[in-house]
Amino acid sequence: MFSIVIPVFNEEDTIHTLRDEIDAVARENGYEHELVLIDDGSSDASWQRITELCESNDNVKAIRFRRNFGKAAALTAGFEAASGDLVFTMDADLQDDPKEIPRFLEMMENGVDVVSGWKKVRHDPWHKVGPSRIFNALVSKLTGVKLHDHNCGFKCYRREIFREVQLYGELHRFVPVLAAARGWKVGEIVVDHRAREHGVSKYGILRMPKGFLDLLTVKFLTGFGQRPQHVLGMFGMICFMLSLLGISVLTLMWLVSRISLFGLEPVHLHQRAIFYYSLAGLLLSAQFMLTGFLAEQITAMNLRSADTYSVASRAGGAEDWRGQIPHEGRGRG
Repeated sequence: MFSIVIPVFNEEDTIHTLRDEIDAVARENGYEHELVLIDDGSSDASWQRITELCESNDNVKAIRFRRNFGKAAALTAGFEAASGDLVFTMDADLQDDPKEIPRFLEMMENGVDVVSGWKKVRHDPWHKVGPSRIFNALVSKLTGVKLHDHNCGFKCYRREIFREVQLYGELHRFVPVLAAARGWKVGEIVVDHRAREHGVSKYGILRMPKGFLDLLTVKFLTGFGQRPQHVLGMFGMICFMLSLLGISVLTLMWLVSRISLFGLEPVHLHQRAIFYYSLAGLLLSAQFMLTGFLAEQITAMNLRSADTYSVASRAGGAEDWRGQIPHEGRGRG
């Protein structure tokens, strides 16, 4: 049994059609499924259409936000409400084709934990496709998770992943990266991307700078989330060494200028730009190091109740051994 989580924002014209397409695929393949719809503060009749589905279908769940909280919040609410062993995410604009669901499930059966769609042929304007490809290449390069389309909303996950991966802000597009950092296996398949027939895109040009900032956050979380001093302290040490080098050069110049044998003019340190650069470097190094120590303290406090590793399976021991673990599939640090 799988769940399909679909955030909805002003998609009144597509909801019934999307449900019909999903049901047709499920009937054809004998799937047991549920639909979880999250109205993310729509201003049109989307909620009315959703409630109509709930009244006529036992396998439809619905959540309505008081206002627009964003896609990550909608997905988080949907994941908490989902009861399937596998969880799909799809967009509500009909650009994702439900006929691809069997191919996702086939790949999941081969041992993959996250399957991400790849819109190899996109029916979007060039000003969205071009920056998206650059962004995807950058994400793959910085994180090491080689996907052609990190932005694709058509994905399938094992439900256990969301016991370990927490979403906030706009990190929903980085779930495969966050999951891979915990040791889950990530795969990708090419999916059919249909042209938009109803509504308008919910993403503008501001998505790119926001996405880059989120990428930096994810890079830090996956690379240094449990050892922040390693990156902050590194910058502090670099600033300190450069400042020390500058001060050493100034000191040498001052000593040489005091030896009358060379006939040099006395060096006045405060008249040298390198003097002020060195002072600024010392201040920066102190700030980086202190920030790193504070981050380490916060991390140490949080890790007392957080998972520091991910467990795939357990065997052996007493009969009640696994009952002592708070959640199957996750460890305690």
